[in-house]
Amino acid sequence: MDWGQRNRLYQIIKSDGRTVMLAVDHGYFQGPTYRIENPKKTIEPLLPFADAVMLTRGVLRSSITHETNTSIVLRVSGGNSIVGQLANEEIITSIRDAIRLNASAIAISIYVGTEFEHQTLTCLAKLVDEGQDYGIPVIAVTAVGKELEKREARYLALCCRIAAELGASIVKTYYCEDFTKVVEGCPVPLVIAGGPKLETEMDIFNLVYDAIDAGAIGVDMGRNIWQNDHPIAVIKAIRSIVHENATAKEAYELFLKIKNNQ
Repeated sequence: MDWGQRNRLYQIIKSDGRTVMLAVDHGYFQGPTYRIENPKKTIEPLLPFADAVMLTRGVLRSSITHETNTSIVLRVSGGNSIVGQLANEEIITSIRDAIRLNASAIAISIYVGTEFEHQTLTCLAKLVDEGQDYGIPVIAVTAVGKELEKREARYLALCCRIAAELGASIVKTYYCEDFTKVVEGCPVPLVIAGGPKLETEMDIFNLVYDAIDAGAIGVDMGRNIWQNDHPIAVIKAIRSIVHENATAKEAYELFLKIKNNQ
């Protein structure tokens, strides 16, 4: 890994080897998702508390101030929608635009086990080649669509290992039972997705704590942060687990303290 690629990677992964990423790329296939109908209004207050933000070039240009110090992870795959064939993704953003937008990394979804497995995996491989040319790391997202609800360790370990073998620098995946097996089989860092909004804040903090304890280096969460009534309190509490080794209980106590003082 060349200096530029390593430097970009560690704009996302902090000196403690961990990261809190804010996922706000849902609109590229879901449209105006609840509580991110106005991206700028939702994202701006949360940026200071995220190590990186994952989003599309359209939302970056329209909704993020150029003065931000938060690292950019640019979503470069798409071409699908929630009402169509969700797994039918290709690369939709050029490496040149990623460079123009000063992206610290580029992200692409892979759909292992679907009819578009080969397409999305070869797109990942091509993107890694381009990233190597320009010193930009690639994050592979092990997507689970409406037609593929496999979230057990055996399946996720398969997805993550394939992504690492094809050259991804980081893999974003789901937490599952026996998550250590997923970690042990993947030679690059793993971050976990939040998925659909969980019922309680304690559910969020337990998820984050268990994933970190099992070997994940951080999170890339969206709905469980910005669909909460107190998103700043949630992301600060998540940071306490990821960067300060807080327990889920300690994170919840911090959440309540911040919430009650807002």
